[in-house]
Amino acid sequence: MMDKDDIRNLLRWQKSAALRAKRAGFDLIYVYAAHGLTTAMQFLSRRYNQRGDEYGGSLENRVRLLRQMIEVTKDAVGDTCAVPVRICVDELLGPGGLCCDGEGREVIEMLADLPDLWDLTVGDYSNDARPSRFGQEGAHEQYVAFVKQVTGRPVVGNGRFTSPDTMLSQVRRGVLDFIGAARPSIADPFLPRKIEEGRMGDIRECIGCNICVAADNTYTPIRCTQNPTMGEEWRRGWHPEQIPAAESEDQVLVVGAGPAGLECAVALGKRGYDVMLAEASEELGGRAAREPRLPGLAMWGRVREYRVEQLHQLPNVQVYLASELTAQDILDTGANRIVFATGSHWRRDGVGRYHRTPITNLDQSGVLTPDDVMDGKGVSGPVIVFDDDHYYMGGVIAEKLRSQGLDVTLVTPAPLVSAWSVNTLEQPKIQRQLLDLGVRVCANEALIAFENGTATLECVFTGKARTEVAQSVVMVTARRQNDAVYEELLARSGEWPEAGITTVERIGDVLAPGTIAAAVFGGHRYARELDSQPWGDEVPFLRENAQLGPWS
Repeated sequence: MMDKDDIRNLLRWQKSAALRAKRAGFDLIYVYAAHGLTTAMQFLSRRYNQRGDEYGGSLENRVRLLRQMIEVTKDAVGDTCAVPVRICVDELLGPGGLCCDGEGREVIEMLADLPDLWDLTVGDYSNDARPSRFGQEGAHEQYVAFVKQVTGRPVVGNGRFTSPDTMLSQVRRGVLDFIGAARPSIADPFLPRKIEEGRMGDIRECIGCNICVAADNTYTPIRCTQNPTMGEEWRRGWHPEQIPAAESEDQVLVVGAGPAGLECAVALGKRGYDVMLAEASEELGGRAAREPRLPGLAMWGRVREYRVEQLHQLPNVQVYLASELTAQDILDTGANRIVFATGSHWRRDGVGRYHRTPITNLDQSGVLTPDDVMDGKGVSGPVIVFDDDHYYMGGVIAEKLRSQGLDVTLVTPAPLVSAWSVNTLEQPKIQRQLLDLGVRVCANEALIAFENGTATLECVFTGKARTEVAQSVVMVTARRQNDAVYEELLARSGEWPEAGITTVERIGDVLAPGTIAAAVFGGHRYARELDSQPWGDEVPFLRENAQLGPWS
């Protein structure tokens, strides 16, 4: 437990840090009391604060440290810098924690106009950055609406804002003065300007998938499903709104209009290239049209909607639906550049992370894939969903089948359902939802056989086998590229010169099945780099070399 010297040191360090921030040129210097693990928040919370001195016990005592942190910060830099406070007004724990109709409100009332701005959060980080699958936009309103009634300071809020309509509604109705919009600004850094100019159709609305959060949690370069330039502004020189003009009069044929093909066609069109976009089905979007029809993924449809809207503004991009092309068709188009964006399909042989070769004992009459489920193919129960993908698809398919009244068991070699979604802050919510729906979960087990209405499962640690009754198995394992036409065209490379073809390439899932964000990035990269000088053996982006000073 912190003693009085520790507290004095903390306040001294707070002052010193504020002065350093002022010298660095910052205009706003925060005092932070949110997201559970910060010191000020732990002093506020009865769950953590068990002190018996003037910093514990009553709420007035528990607020003391936060008040002192604000005061020392304002004393140090308040002459030129604003001092906001970010605070959790409701821990979503009921009376056992801070809540908006109890101590959360009382803290704001006690400190009222002491900060220069209130920055409000609700719950922990996973709730502030709530994925779209588990919450409507602007869901914090019921918890934060009281704040402007008890303070004269401006108020900013956050938490699942993605639509400009929702943002503007809360400002106009006096719920908030400012909108905290980290994820929406990642998806579209020019969001405020586009709202101001009335360019609503040009806004890349955040889909709430939390791929950006996953980059933080996996210590990898940030990515955004909607904005492929995110993180590449300096590394590759990609501006979110500006793209170089075309450097040739080559005509480009994009085969496939999934997320990679759509992004590629839009970016090439904005560069000024003459583009033909051929889609085998009667609908644009590929997986970005199919997957949003699954439970909880409706917002992901914005990937398709934004790009279709952009295509309508590009007269140099010709779209052809219901156009399943053969290699001969492609040779006959007269296009100079061919780029395949034909996607991938889910395997039905069990190959994935656990099984590196096909499962030999499979009754294929009862084996389905997510593609079958999305196509509306009938599934008989009891059904086992074998999730060896570990992202969202296994849990979503199990939820869909359970909602149809089927007896569903989700089997996974991982210790958790949808284990990779820990990185997108979804995992606990996914597992809780499946359990609440009555889906049985068998973790640390792998499907090794399915015959005669019986599935055989194997413990991943001991190899011990057991059986489960099942009429169907849905394989959520690996995906295989839809590259047959690409391979056929490669085999006919001797005919390319006469047909005028100079390059044939693949992008998105047909190159390497991955996330929708990866597909969009691949499509954008192809369009950006068309006709540019190759990097050769060099790293195709800038690197920042940090040099350490001498050790003291």
